[in-house]
Amino acid sequence: MPQVHESAVVAVPHRELGEAPVAVVVPRDKDFADADAIRAGIVDRLARYKQPRAIVFVDALPKNAMGKVQKTQLREDYKDVLA
Repeated sequence: MPQVHESAVVAVPHRELGEAPVAVVVPRDKDFADADAIRAGIVDRLARYKQPRAIVFVDALPKNAMGKVQKTQLREDYKDVLA
């Protein structure tokens, strides 16, 4: 999507499913925070069980010195988002 600068998807605990995907999105424009538009963009591209249960908007993704996204940090930060 042109409105998304970068994103990452991590599995977080879910009380019924065990784990469920959560998308962490950095929008290109700070005013863009439309989770419905993102869902509409992926509904035909991903199987239902792979679609994020929640979409979180952030200013930046945590990265290590090599520039890789620290998914362990994201899992820790958003472990309660589906609770």
